[in-house]
Amino acid sequence: MATAVANQAPHQFGKEAEEKKINGGFVVPETNSFGETFRKLGVKKMREEYIKMDKMEMSIWECCELLNDVVDESDLDSDLPQMEHLLQTAESIRKDYPDEDWLHLTGLIHDLGKVLLLPQFGGLPYWAVVGDTYPVGCAFDESILHHKYFKENPDYHNPAYNTKYGVYSENCGLDNVLMSWGHDDYMWRERTKPLYLQLLFFIIKTTPSIVTYELYSKATELIDVEKVKPYYLSLMKRVYKDLSVHA
Repeated sequence: MATAVANQAPHQFGKEAEEKKINGGFVVPETNSFGETFRKLGVKKMREEYIKMDKMEMSIWECCELLNDVVDESDLDSDLPQMEHLLQTAESIRKDYPDEDWLHLTGLIHDLGKVLLLPQFGGLPYWAVVGDTYPVGCAFDESILHHKYFKENPDYHNPAYNTKYGVYSENCGLDNVLMSWGHDDYMWRERTKPLYLQLLFFIIKTTPSIVTYELYSKATELIDVEKVKPYYLSLMKRVYKDLSVHA
């Protein structure tokens, strides 16, 4: 199946992808497997393009609202707009940790990078935006989901990249390691505000905690946006002196 996925045109993976079973019997969205095949050291080029942050300026809440037009096709558990996913995640955290308001905000903004799927931000294909994040420029670790598809990735066969440390040196530090391009890396670019940087480090350092609420807060019952909006607007105003973001 890996070869078949690699040979399909990129534009086919932004639509209803047919699910197929691989060895082991579980269903894998082609969107993700296609990403494992083509996410490589080309992240440098993507960063150079998107680090400019010159496409749009808006408020944080306006950025959230843009995700009303985005449904994550790689998510088999929900077909709701991503704005709803943000609110469900944030409200689930808020319920369990009512006094940790900064954590509520973390849940709300954690997937804002998915605006990359929208035409005004370049309309990138799903495989280039969603899915897992992992180091590039070195051997792909076997713990990465859908590892078998890396055999179709150009970097997999590059002798400069397929050793344990690849282009890096031991103990070089994560600041010097390139991660696969996607919505998380894009979000990391807009990090000029000190507290925002702290929130991003929280997402990175305690990923299992965030993942718990990401995966298990999904429900068919919609959040009353107008009811919770004042709370999050007041929270943003208190946390940020400048409520605008550049994308």
